[in-house]
Amino acid sequence: MSIRIIVKEPDEVLHKRAKEVTKVTPNVQKLLDDMADTMYDAEGVGLAAPQVGILKRLIVIDAGDEQGLIKMINPEIISSEGEQFGPEGCLSIPGINGDVRRFETVTVKGLDREGNELIITGSGLLSRAFQHEIDHLDGVLFTDIAEKVYEITPEQTGPRRN
Repeated sequence: MSIRIIVKEPDEVLHKRAKEVTKVTPNVQKLLDDMADTMYDAEGVGLAAPQVGILKRLIVIDAGDEQGLIKMINPEIISSEGEQFGPEGCLSIPGINGDVRRFETVTVKGLDREGNELIITGSGLLSRAFQHEIDHLDGVLFTDIAEKVYEITPEQTGPRRN
């Protein structure tokens, strides 16, 4: 497995819609594994394939909860409820945070790295991470939807970013 370079704003790939994965291949599985390694190396909560320059509908998330590491192909939100409002950051936009309104709970359907259907319901940080990463797949950055965007200092950055 490898650490990939994280694409930074204003790279155009971050603003394009990713393509659906039609077949789970060893290359897709390796990319998911590399994305997880890259996310952990950058001390992130989640990472979407466009953030490593690849327009495929793939995400990895580890919100530090009982779900552990999630690797998902073609994720889509199938239900949502409630509301949360709070700060988000992004590995592709270092030094910037934004206050973003998200659903409190989402249920997401996709495929696991073997191509089997995977349905996960998450609240709080996991819900926020799912929504943030799926937005990446649609070319939407948190700065596009934040109610307020602000700079943060290196001391405020710390680990656990999307």
